[in-house]
Amino acid sequence: MVKGMNLKNILPAILCILVGFFMSNFMFEQYDKEGAKTVSAERNNVYFFQIGVYSSLENMKESLKNVETYIYEESDKLFYAYVGMTKDSANLEKIEGYFKELGYVIYRKERKVMSAAFQEVLAQYDLMLKETTDKKTIGSIMSQVISKYEELVLSD
Repeated sequence: MVKGMNLKNILPAILCILVGFFMSNFMFEQYDKEGAKTVSAERNNVYFFQIGVYSSLENMKESLKNVETYIYEESDKLFYAYVGMTKDSANLEKIEGYFKELGYVIYRKERKVMSAAFQEVLAQYDLMLKETTDKKTIGSIMSQVISKYEELVLSD
């Protein structure tokens, strides 16, 4: 009689475990779908505005002596200089137009930035940028964005 009672208790427990396993497997497969990856990747994309590629640090500094604020990175013995960033595609032409008006050739690069703090700050600057057409204000916003990037991303 003891064996029969154990079988009555064990069979439902095994059945519950199997159902739980299949349900959890189904749920985790839903997170692996392409739609979830696309949404999360879009949130981290930032447009960087590259002002040039230079063969030496001295050459870059000489070429950009009239540029108020910029950052650079070294890769494969080349120096890549950036003068602005935005997340908002509506601001792309406004920023490119600003730098073209100053006589610079700008290249747009899309990169991922994982810093949540910088993403929030950049969203605020993008809102301000949307509302202005003043060239001095656009330049000031780009300088502030570069400074915040240095502070929140590069210093970490």
